[in-house]
Amino acid sequence: MLIWNQSRTRTLALAAFALGASGLLSHAHAREKAQAREIVVVQVAPFTGSQAPSGKAIHAGIKLYLDHVNAAGGINGAKIRLVGKDDGYKPDDTVRLVKEAIASEKPIAFIATIGTANLEALKKDGILASANIPMVGGVSGASSLVGAPNIFITKATYHDEVEKLFEIVSMIGLNRVGIVYQEDAYGKDILTGAEKAAAKMKMQIVVKAPYERNTTNVGPAVDAIIKADPPLIYLGAITTPAMEFIKQYRERGGGAQIYGVSVIDNSVVSAKLGPQVARGFAFGTVVPPTSAKVFGIVREYQKLAAAAKNPDLAERSMEGFVSAKVLVHALRKAGNPSPAGLIKAISTTNQLDLGDYIVDFTQKEYTGSRFVDFAILGNQGRVFR
Repeated sequence: MLIWNQSRTRTLALAAFALGASGLLSHAHAREKAQAREIVVVQVAPFTGSQAPSGKAIHAGIKLYLDHVNAAGGINGAKIRLVGKDDGYKPDDTVRLVKEAIASEKPIAFIATIGTANLEALKKDGILASANIPMVGGVSGASSLVGAPNIFITKATYHDEVEKLFEIVSMIGLNRVGIVYQEDAYGKDILTGAEKAAAKMKMQIVVKAPYERNTTNVGPAVDAIIKADPPLIYLGAITTPAMEFIKQYRERGGGAQIYGVSVIDNSVVSAKLGPQVARGFAFGTVVPPTSAKVFGIVREYQKLAAAAKNPDLAERSMEGFVSAKVLVHALRKAGNPSPAGLIKAISTTNQLDLGDYIVDFTQKEYTGSRFVDFAILGNQGRVFR
């Protein structure tokens, strides 16, 4: 009897051990499964070259929110891995790197590729459509990309920006303007929008001054603007050449009011040019400024940014932050996400409030947001809306 009881005790002990081991194995399997379901997102963007300040800032904004989501458990236990690939702002490299990433990384989505020409190259190549994979928060306001297959723009268009600006300045009697623009699809789209808005508001474009893409060779544009002497200048530029234009124009005594398109990072302008030179530079905002605490999304951003202490965080990081929030919303909405499921989830996103900033992708004739505002750099680089 004693032998039987000892045997039974050992059997029960072994069974209990087996159950415990099974539980441990089950948890280990769950962890392995979550790791196997790692969600890969790729950003192909300029981290070197003339657009590097924007590329790094937007990447930092994406990372800020995704790190927050991962720290809270990810998406159904799966962590999001953000991969960055440097295209140097070169459209051919954008297409090549997207194709390589599809083959090597098997991403669920791409996020925040920067540049009209770069996104148009992807649209023309058709790789996003043929792979049936989304580009979330493509960084362009070009009208040519509105409704492009698998490309989801989360901000207002350049045409929206310039029309609202011309409407405001025409009301205070400014009716002569000079346009400085990048000689590519991006700049020409801004110029087209400015021409349409000027005709509508009865404004005169007295000079159209281009500069070469991927350079800071703005000298000829400065010459043309100085000669025409308009009271208002609209910069259809990117950050680095915009700074160079402002510097050269002010050094030569130019006193016109300068407005810049939203892609120009005002925090970089202020830091690099100094508060005296940058003072008075006005700019469009198509996402809430990072200092505007009236927006819930800004309060969330500020809290996370203060803890992160990432030196690459700058004004344009909010664009990346917005795109990351849209991506995460779609991942959660899709349930067991796949690229195709993600496309459906984004396409059916209607009046999503990200924190007093609304996005809606159900109206194909518009981008995800139509929010446009303006701000100006004051003393000590302070931003005034």
